[in-house]
Amino acid sequence: MNSKKEFITIKEAAEILSVSRDTLRRWDKAGKLKTKRHPMNNFRIYDPSEVEALRKAILEGKSE
Repeated sequence: MNSKKEFITIKEAAEILSVSRDTLRRWDKAGKLKTKRHPMNNFRIYDPSEVEALRKAILEGKSE
């Protein structure tokens, strides 16, 4: 079984980025971090590679 996750939750993304869930919702609305919706419950889900790329950009002081 592949241990790499296909998607992460808003809670996990918020923890990785050290921001609140509300901040992620605002970034979604502004298009800063694109989300998808879970097909069963319509919750926001995130691509782990996109979250990691944003985390690196934040740490390097880059902004979009």
